[in-house]
Parts: sequence; structure tokens; C-alpha cells
Amino acid sequence: MAFSYKITVFTPTYNRAYILENLYRSLQRQSFTDFEWLVVDDGSSDVTKALFERWQKEDNPFPIRYCYKENGGKCRAINYGLKLAQGELFFTVDSDDYLTDDALEKVVLWESTLPKDQKFCGIVANRGHSPTETPNTRFEEAYLDGNLEAFGRKWEELPLAKRDQIGRTVDHVAGRNRYIGYLISLATRSYKGKKVGLDCANGSTWMMAKSVFDALGADTFVINNHPDGLNINVDCGSTHIEHLQKYVLDNGLDVGFAFDGDADRCLAVDEKGNVVNGDHILYVCAKYMQERGIFGSSKVVTTIMSNMGLYKALDALGIGYEKTAVGDKYVAENMRQNGHLIGGEQSGHIIFGRLANTGDGILTAIKIMEAMCETKQPLSVLASGMKMYPQKLKNVVVTDKDETLNCEEVKAAVKQVEAELGENGRVVLRKSGTEPLLRVMVEATSDDLCEEKVDYIIDAMRKCGKLIRVK
Repeated sequence: MAFSYKITVFTPTYNRAYILENLYRSLQRQSFTDFEWLVVDDGSSDVTKALFERWQKEDNPFPIRYCYKENGGKCRAINYGLKLAQGELFFTVDSDDYLTDDALEKVVLWESTLPKDQKFCGIVANRGHSPTETPNTRFEEAYLDGNLEAFGRKWEELPLAKRDQIGRTVDHVAGRNRYIGYLISLATRSYKGKKVGLDCANGSTWMMAKSVFDALGADTFVINNHPDGLNINVDCGSTHIEHLQKYVLDNGLDVGFAFDGDADRCLAVDEKGNVVNGDHILYVCAKYMQERGIFGSSKVVTTIMSNMGLYKALDALGIGYEKTAVGDKYVAENMRQNGHLIGGEQSGHIIFGRLANTGDGILTAIKIMEAMCETKQPLSVLASGMKMYPQKLKNVVVTDKDETLNCEEVKAAVKQVEAELGENGRVVLRKSGTEPLLRVMVEATSDDLCEEKVDYIIDAMRKCGKLIRVK
């Protein structure tokens, strides 16, 4: 069978425009040039497409084939690439890697040593087809999706391990170091002279967070970094930030960061001991990005539970925003679909669209440090432009959620409260997805006013005969 090239260098990518050039330049330097570069873009929302359009116009000794598809995960991207490949060998290189100058030459040399009368199938090789087979169909999508009968062979179900046969955990040192290196690479300045406190929640940041801040030159102070398998999030971390507040004040620190157990969230404490929640972080980072001219037409993505104070602060800056349902997955979906640069929740789950696909507590801390270091202002000053509105939330158990929301007395009560609050407050009624209850939330100019209006709406539910109890 005929192939157009000796090697297909295949790269699946997703929102990696910031780092792809390293790989591109390494391909330009290859001593072996009989190859194509096939790239499957798995739904990127950054400038990846524009990047490849520019590179395709450059004078390269190899062709660049760029293909865009809807996001479906790396396995599907590989399947798609295998169908499109025109090389005899299929050589996968991730978008955050690059090659030595003689890498492809060595691949060809290795391939030449293989016995010609045998068939081989390896991680990067595309050999072993019979004369009747179509190239690049050996790895079928059904197989990589878990259909073990894709090759006409019946596979027995793997037995479950028991007792002492269960196995063990293995410390992926290389992966951890690679992740730490990536985080360090994002910093724009040294943290020398900064006293930084970290509350690791006895969770997944315990071995990494200090290493990152130490490497960047900070005087790092750490608490709750001794997990025993049972103490994760127990009276520590972002859900018990009062301990970090005291620690920052007692030790005269410049800033403190509290993570949660799985490290996708981060809350901050300023030098005065004040909590800087997720809404404040969105404001600080969006304002900083706008001032640096990198925000463009992007919008801040929030959930409907973000504080009204955030929206008023963004309005004052001329920064747009979008609201999603509660849940970081909805924030991520909106950002991915619309190419927005930042989004998150009041809980501290912040997503930086060009740098990560989900919330990353250490990354969030680094971006806050960037704003502090570049502006040479303490966090208390950076966050001062946003004032939190008092907020009151009560969970109400009802006989039927939809019937309660459609009750005329309830709708009238909500309308009246909204009219009385005007631009200085709002009402949010939200159904629980797992329980027979409604969440009644009011924001207003004072705590007493919030309490009054929440109770007024709950009284309307009682008059409808739908109220069971207030939790």
C-alpha cells in the first residue's frame, strides 16, 4: 500500500496556543524531513486556529494539516487523526512537548531494524496492516471507547482484585514535577520579599504548593499540610478560612491562600486579615487583565449566585459578564463555547480559560500574586473596588417545587420585593436538584432588610399551603 510520507507526526490539542510554538520550532529543526504534521484541534476556544493559519503560510520543509472538531476528548481526537494520517508511521507528540533535532531520524532508524516478516503495533507505530486492510483503521473508535470486541474477538471480563491483591498507589513523581514546572512558568515576577501563607487543607496541595512558592522566591508559611487520610478539609482550608485569617495577622504576612482538599478552589486573605472570596478574585483578576489590554471583548462568566456587588463593580469598569446556572461545569461550558478568559464561583472555584480547563487553586493564587506584584499594591487595595452586598439565603422544604414557584401569591411577593429593592437589591429563587426544597436568596443594602424580604417571600409560600418547614 502506498503512503504519502514516512511519518505522520500527530498532535491532539485543546487550548494550548500559548505553548504550541515550542513543538512547531522543533519540527522545523528536524534532520529528517519526510513527514507531515497533522494536528487535530479538539474544540479549542483560544487562538489555536489563527496560529496554524499563520504557520501554514510559512516556508516549511513539511506540510501542516490542521483539522478542527468539536470537543470529545483525547481518545476521539486520536481516532480522528488515525483516519486522516497519510504517513507509514504514526508518531504522537503532545502539544506541550517538543522534539530533539534528530528525533524523527532516530524513529526511522529504529523502524529499519524491525524484522520485515513480523507485524508490530506500538504506541507510536502505524505498521502491521495486511494488503487487504485500509491504512489507519487498526485503531477503531469503538475499541478506544471501550468496545473490546472491536476486532471480532471476545474478551473475558477482568476479575476484581480482593484483599491483599488490590494493589498500591504509586507516586507519579515526573507528573508532579511537570505540573509544578508549568505553574512556576506562569509567574511574571519573583516573589522575593513577599511573605505568603498557605493553608493546604491536608489535601492534594500539601506536597506542591510550598514548592511552587519557594521556587518563586517567597517566604512561605504553611499550615495544614500533614494529611493522614482522614483529616482532609477537617476544620481547615477554604471552608474554614478563619484559621488562615488569624495566621496571616499573627505572622504579619502579605497575603494568604486557602485551598480545598482537591485543590480546585482557592480563597485569599489580605494583609489585614480580610477574606477575599471568589467574587473578589474575579473582580481583581478581570480588572488587572483589562488594564493590561488582554481582556479584549471577553466577559466574566459567573453563576446566578454571584454577589450583586461584583456586577456593579464590573459595570463601573465597563466589563461585560454572563450568568450561568450554579455549578462550575456550567461556567466552564460557557467559557469554552464563547472563548471567555475568566469565570468562576463565589466559593473560589476560578477558571482561567487560556491556562486550564477547570479550576486550579494554586494557579488562582499565582494569578492573584501577579496582580499584586505587577501593580505593586496590596490585595486589600486591589479588592477595595468591589463592595459585597449583604446576602441572606434560606432553604425551604415545600410540597412541590414547581407548583410553589407558580403560585400567584409567591410570584406577587417576589415582584413586590424586587420593586421595593430596585437597583439596590435582587431576589433569586432556585430549585434544589436533589431535595424537595427551594433556596430563597435576597441581596439588599443591609442584613436586616435581607432577612425581612426573605421572610416575606417565605410567608407567601406558607399562604399557598406549600410550605413544610424552613431548614
